[in-house]
Amino acid sequence: MTAALADPTMTAIDRCDRCGAQAYVRVVLETSGGELLFCAHHARAVEPTLRPLASVWHDETNRLTDKAALAED
Repeated sequence: MTAALADPTMTAIDRCDRCGAQAYVRVVLETSGGELLFCAHHARAVEPTLRPLASVWHDETNRLTDKAALAED
């Protein structure tokens, strides 16, 4: 097991492989075991294609709305 999967929580260091924004979705591909990171926008864009190929789809996009709710207080 890799360190990334042992502690799946994503941090600000994790960056989207498409645009470099903060990543909130980690995808592990079933066949190769390769890992891809995506921001919320790009995760939604690639989900129909990649979800069937993924052994892990770790989604923390809920943190975006949780942060917004905290900022309003």
